[in-house]
Amino acid sequence: MIFVSIVLDGVGVGAQPDADAYGDVGSNTLGHVCETVHPSLPHLAELGLGCIVPLNGVPCPDQPRGRYGRMREVSAGKDSTTGHWELAGLRLDHPFPTYPDGFPDDVIDGFIDATGCGGVLGNRPASGTTIVQKMGDEHRRTGHPIVYTSADSVFQVAAHKDVVPLETLYDWCRTARSEICTGEHGVGRVIARPFVGSSGAYERISAERRDFSRRPEAPPLQDVLGEHGVRTVSIGKIYDLFARTGFDEAIKTSDNAEGIAAVHEELRQHEAGDPPTFVWANLVDFDQAYGHRNDPEGFAEALEEFDRAVPDLLEALPADGRLVITADHGNDPTTGSTDHAREYVPVLDYTPGDVPDPSRADMGLRPSFNDHAATVASWFDVPYETEGTPFEAPPAH
Repeated sequence: MIFVSIVLDGVGVGAQPDADAYGDVGSNTLGHVCETVHPSLPHLAELGLGCIVPLNGVPCPDQPRGRYGRMREVSAGKDSTTGHWELAGLRLDHPFPTYPDGFPDDVIDGFIDATGCGGVLGNRPASGTTIVQKMGDEHRRTGHPIVYTSADSVFQVAAHKDVVPLETLYDWCRTARSEICTGEHGVGRVIARPFVGSSGAYERISAERRDFSRRPEAPPLQDVLGEHGVRTVSIGKIYDLFARTGFDEAIKTSDNAEGIAAVHEELRQHEAGDPPTFVWANLVDFDQAYGHRNDPEGFAEALEEFDRAVPDLLEALPADGRLVITADHGNDPTTGSTDHAREYVPVLDYTPGDVPDPSRADMGLRPSFNDHAATVASWFDVPYETEGTPFEAPPAH
């Protein structure tokens, strides 16, 4: 028995009713990409993607191969940590702190004193690629790390590998996580951002990025599954979003292609008689490479890349397997913003041999991402207390 959940990072399907509180009125990541670029997504269409919301060029078939619906985020926030925590059955009633004017003096002074780094550069919200280009030369001259944030709850530390050894950068971020970014300044993630290169051509090394996340206060889905004998596998950044705990195996990936390949390999290796297995994968390129950079063409190409992989994934899924495709938030590359968006997320739910009657293929609007956790726990017959309702049941109201 194997359950695979694939999170298409940032692939939202329209603004939620509370989007105005987040500055995201009018955001519609998937809808606007389909309207602007017209990607070809025949295999996702067969699963029911075009039945969730109207999508230009993505039809809704009379007989979808799977079930489909939307989920609404109820936690306070719109970043990856908040979204994945809610997908894991948790709920945040208060958002992680953000710093639109940069970090206060006590946070910066505490970081300098605790790490002995001598000083910092930046300390403002910025695009990582932009601030590294602007401050890379001064960083190499002074040796001071570049500290910056974004609209998300993050404390990011960038350093050139020739100036600050990688392990030192990681140690500085561990210190920030454990000693500085706590209490009222308990950001969702502290992120180490190593880069290389020379003046005017600095390049961040995504494969060596390291996230140090805040630890959930309650046990998330994967912890409970593990306690009941389910093998748990993280693919991509999910392991980092849960403070690197709760998974039996964590497979790091640098892009969507590696993530897709890792999922396929897990399916290929799974055999009858193996322990029940939950594979949770995040495909980050939609968000990291294209949404944050306002690149709808690249976003569309990434969607087409994933669509081409769908047939092989479905073919590799064993008879006692299940595949769910969803997202964690929006990141509309067609708007003026380069940040995440408060959007509904899609759900495609496929089980081999189960072609749902059209009358029950539509799972409707699920009132919380917690429905994902409830579905996984129910599939493995594992008791897990969450607000969610399995996809098999009508959405709670």
